[in-house]
Amino acid sequence: MWLDKPIPERYLHTVMTWHASSPETGGALSLGEVSLKAGDEPPMHIHAREDEIWYVLDGTVLFQRGVERMVRGAGAAIVLPRGVQHGVALQSPAARILHIYTPAGIEQAFRELSVSMQAPVTQFDPAAIERVFQERGVTFVGPPLPTLIAQEQSGV
Repeated sequence: MWLDKPIPERYLHTVMTWHASSPETGGALSLGEVSLKAGDEPPMHIHAREDEIWYVLDGTVLFQRGVERMVRGAGAAIVLPRGVQHGVALQSPAARILHIYTPAGIEQAFRELSVSMQAPVTQFDPAAIERVFQERGVTFVGPPLPTLIAQEQSGV
């Protein structure tokens, strides 16, 4: 069943809206929209099961894919293949991005850890987050990209 009006959810400090997920696409892909603010970037990570495509709707984002870094603004996309470490660092105060995962399935990790937009903001358990994603083939391999860049600049 396709959702006529997807319902936004809060995953940590970001807003996520799933426009298509595994049940609607027969497992082929999932399509989500994420709104995040600088400082809320995920840790560097590697997907074992799915490729990612990010399409920037608003804002400017620095992507790291393997060892290469590139900036993408509104209207640009980037492919983040499975098996390659990647991360993001917002270059604008906020960004809105469409993300496509193929095959689908990883959206279930986000949904398991998300709450409704009306729910109060609560503390989250980093170990639980890591466990939920690891169960779905995602390995966290380092700090968020902004932290990594700050460490590089300070010589740490």
